[in-house]
Amino acid sequence: MATTIHPTAVVDPKAQLADGVEVGPYAVIGPQVELGAGCRIGPHVVLDGRVRMGRDNRIFPGACIGLEPQDLKYTGDPTEVVLGDENTIRECVTINRATTGHQQTRLGSGNLLMAYCHLGHNCDLGDRIVIANGVAVAGHVVIGDRAVIGGVLGIHQFVHIGTLAMVGGMSRIERDVPPFTMVEGHPSRVRALNKIGLRRSGLFDQDGGQQFEQLKQAWTLLYRSGITLAEALSQLRSQPLGGAADQLCSFLEASIGPSRRGPIPGTR
Repeated sequence: MATTIHPTAVVDPKAQLADGVEVGPYAVIGPQVELGAGCRIGPHVVLDGRVRMGRDNRIFPGACIGLEPQDLKYTGDPTEVVLGDENTIRECVTINRATTGHQQTRLGSGNLLMAYCHLGHNCDLGDRIVIANGVAVAGHVVIGDRAVIGGVLGIHQFVHIGTLAMVGGMSRIERDVPPFTMVEGHPSRVRALNKIGLRRSGLFDQDGGQQFEQLKQAWTLLYRSGITLAEALSQLRSQPLGGAADQLCSFLEASIGPSRRGPIPGTR
């Protein structure tokens, strides 16, 4: 496959473009950019700074990836943005590189970032995540695999969002979002298990449905029993836990630690 560069694009000779890369009109690609096979770079896209992409990423018009972080602590360190494979980055998305040392802002594979999203410095996103239009993700945010983030909301710095979590649009996300849950509101609250996402993931069918039943029982104790989170976790840890229930408890135990923001509470 031949690499195709539009005559109006500005591509630094030091940039590394693999076979099959397409670069659209007026795109700008800096000297430290590495693009994997089959990447398609749309019109007016800016890729600058240290940017490494895997294969078959599609970057839509106006997106800016790899520019300096919006962080006053940044002093020019050789940080970078790293993308996996088969991501879709829609119009006017911005992804900033990390702040200090040799750190990364990382996006996994198979993700969809819709138009006008911002991904701040030092964020770490997994695979197959969907982030809807107009979401502002602050620095150092961690988002687990297959999470779904609704549109027009802000995520506070250092927040963690768990695997298969679903966040409702226009919510206020200032604390950690537990995995497998649905969260929405201002202030946000854990409303229910993300049953649709869990069904699509195949969890309903694992171990004859026992794994989902154990997760549902754990969720009910944590969010519907009326006891404190610490008491609920203590009761759950007194019995064998596997799979999703263990992952939920481990996330909450880490979230209440001194280095984290704490979990979003449930409704009583």
